[in-house]
Amino acid sequence: MKAAVFHRFKGEITLETVPEPDCPEDGAIIDVRACGVCRSDHHTWTGAEEDLRLPHVMGHEFSGVVLAVGPACHNIRVGDRVTAPFILGCGQCPECAAGHPTICDTQHLIGFTQWGAFAERVAVQAGDYNLVHLPETLGFAEAAGMGCRVTTAWRGVNDRAALQSGEWIAVHGCGGVGLSTIMLAKALSARIIAIDISEAALAKAAELGAHHCINASQTPNVAQAVREVTGGGAHVSVDALGMTTTFENSLGCLRKLGRHVQIGMPVGHHTTVPLPLLDLVYARQLSLFGMRGLGASGFKSLFDLIAAGKLDLSALLTKRIPLSGVGAALAKMDTGQPAGITVIDDFTR
Repeated sequence: MKAAVFHRFKGEITLETVPEPDCPEDGAIIDVRACGVCRSDHHTWTGAEEDLRLPHVMGHEFSGVVLAVGPACHNIRVGDRVTAPFILGCGQCPECAAGHPTICDTQHLIGFTQWGAFAERVAVQAGDYNLVHLPETLGFAEAAGMGCRVTTAWRGVNDRAALQSGEWIAVHGCGGVGLSTIMLAKALSARIIAIDISEAALAKAAELGAHHCINASQTPNVAQAVREVTGGGAHVSVDALGMTTTFENSLGCLRKLGRHVQIGMPVGHHTTVPLPLLDLVYARQLSLFGMRGLGASGFKSLFDLIAAGKLDLSALLTKRIPLSGVGAALAKMDTGQPAGITVIDDFTR
């Protein structure tokens, strides 16, 4: 099968013929029809996962059709239209049984700990637990666009932060995760402030529902600006980028009893940041939520939003590319985060 492969960090990503994946006993082989290109793929390609075994095939935001099913997978059929979370739980441990596969001790990560969906086909373990049937009305590209960004943002604002109608939410970073957060916050009838250094990203944020936009490169004190707009601070603030500055701005812009959600993955020197424990966390009685992925059981509530006309995933898709275009798409992330989501929807070239 064809796959986009890299042999060294930051090296060329080439279209190669590689062996077909083996079908897991309890899983399935998926014929990939679409796959998102994510900032997390860029982290992997640039060496954030130092113990990654090379060569490697990335790609974790996929959708497709079931091509083969293992003998211990009972609820999935050949021909089913499916997607899956990028964190695959084992389906057997207490954490998985409680509905928390993102903290499963034996989890697999598509495109990270195993070869991913920048390929014509991909293997998924524990298919009955991890695979999600797609509504017939949802296209493959839109389903891939949900990927880790929409699903993770949904768990962050809905499950973790419990964002309520009429509350203020500040979104720091308007790439795929940030724009997904904005769309979901709009669906929940929240009031939204978008923060970024790109006017193009801010324009897209406004298009998708942001009530107020702040260009961080032109604003001396972002946290103060948010507090002024909101009359005391945001109720919820999301760091959708994972940098020291966005983390500090997110905490600083919150009102008393505010909730910070860390969705952006910190890498490099951003993995350890100073924490203003007394003046902010203690004095304002803030809550800090870590956020990483969404289990398969959480997809239904997103599908319900789509069916109700409250969420249009096609609005997030800004570019479609062939499999051979992955390298160029990731290289562009060296200098910034594209506004919207890029999706591979042609695996023939």
